[in-house]
Amino acid sequence: MDFLQPQPLRISVEKQGPDRLVKQRFPLRFGRYSEIRTRDFEFCFNLNGEIKTIRGLSPAWPHPAEQFKRTIGNDWVYYTVGDKSGDEGIVSWMGEYYLPCLPYPSNPVWEIKYFSNPVIMNALAQWSQLFGNLYMARSKGLYPHAKGLMEKILSHDDQKLHSRAQKLHQIIGERISVLPPDTRHVDYDVIPLTLADGCLYHCKFCCVKSEQNFKKRSQESIRRQIEALKVHFNADLVNYQGLFLGNHDGLAAGKDLICFAARKAYDRFGFRQIKDQIPRLFLFGSVGSFLKSGRTLFEDLNRLPFFTHINIGFESVDPATLTRIGKPIKASQVREAFEKMLEINAGFDRVEITGNFIAGDRLSPDHDDSLADLLKNTGTKSSAKGAIYLSPLRDSPRKRELLPRFYRIKEESRLPVFIYLIQRL
Repeated sequence: MDFLQPQPLRISVEKQGPDRLVKQRFPLRFGRYSEIRTRDFEFCFNLNGEIKTIRGLSPAWPHPAEQFKRTIGNDWVYYTVGDKSGDEGIVSWMGEYYLPCLPYPSNPVWEIKYFSNPVIMNALAQWSQLFGNLYMARSKGLYPHAKGLMEKILSHDDQKLHSRAQKLHQIIGERISVLPPDTRHVDYDVIPLTLADGCLYHCKFCCVKSEQNFKKRSQESIRRQIEALKVHFNADLVNYQGLFLGNHDGLAAGKDLICFAARKAYDRFGFRQIKDQIPRLFLFGSVGSFLKSGRTLFEDLNRLPFFTHINIGFESVDPATLTRIGKPIKASQVREAFEKMLEINAGFDRVEITGNFIAGDRLSPDHDDSLADLLKNTGTKSSAKGAIYLSPLRDSPRKRELLPRFYRIKEESRLPVFIYLIQRL
């Protein structure tokens, strides 16, 4: 192998960032990690020696808060701060200070073509260069204090990282085609555990759900997944504070299986409360499974050692739109589920129900107005819980032009409203 003359490396074998996640404009590193810096780049690694983030340090880098992040599904996601700030910036429509730019087809309203910027894409080339430099440094006996770290990093080359992502998907039975929008609260870093396969509905508009009919997993399947995931995540388990009980309608798996899986995972993965921040539990739910869920389910969830987020696919409150998108429910059921969301959020301090509605150019003319009316006239006393997410349809031809309509709905709503991106794992 031929590599350029290596630059001096500044290696921190283990660094300790803040224990708890805090929303902020600049990307602090949380938990325990390793760091290597060259003159122009910062590389961070998890406790297994897997590359996690790359950030440019030179003046040519677009913004000091922007970076690449590698997911456990082996996708490189570029985080941008966008080109606006304040009330109309990214934080106003994402709820976070960063926009994840995904390397696969999704549904963004604001597309950043980072892959056409050679300065940004050079970061991935520099990761390959760093790998070669570490290989030479190890062979020459350089940086003896970091020998163990270099061994771990070099054992996780690109091929190994790809195979580990495949192994993760084998453990849980499938790739997670979409994460709940509430996982933004833990920067999408969740341990996935499959409770059920398939979904109750097979809507015409949906581009992420399985064609399988809904089927619950057994408790034995849950146990096997947990033990395999514990081995898979290994030393880096200490850095996780989020659990996703999937896949597309975990709520339909029922109270007993949900609570069984949550408690087993809490114990085996070593989740713990850090100061005033407790671990977070994430699920998807359908209108049907939500309406069938009795109060005892939410009472049991409220007693779990998690803060539980359940995201419901409302999609629309307009009958014509529901028909057009092939959603096999009635507008009256959506309204009933919406009212139940408000009731649950008001009644339980450790459970939050959030909802998704679609956005696009090819819907019924009454879709936007009916949604705006619903959110404007809701009887909620507090907007602290119950976020509403608007998901742009992937085939909308002018997604960025949806933003003015989003702002109109957001400004009139009594609940917080954000954009929902389809992000896989």
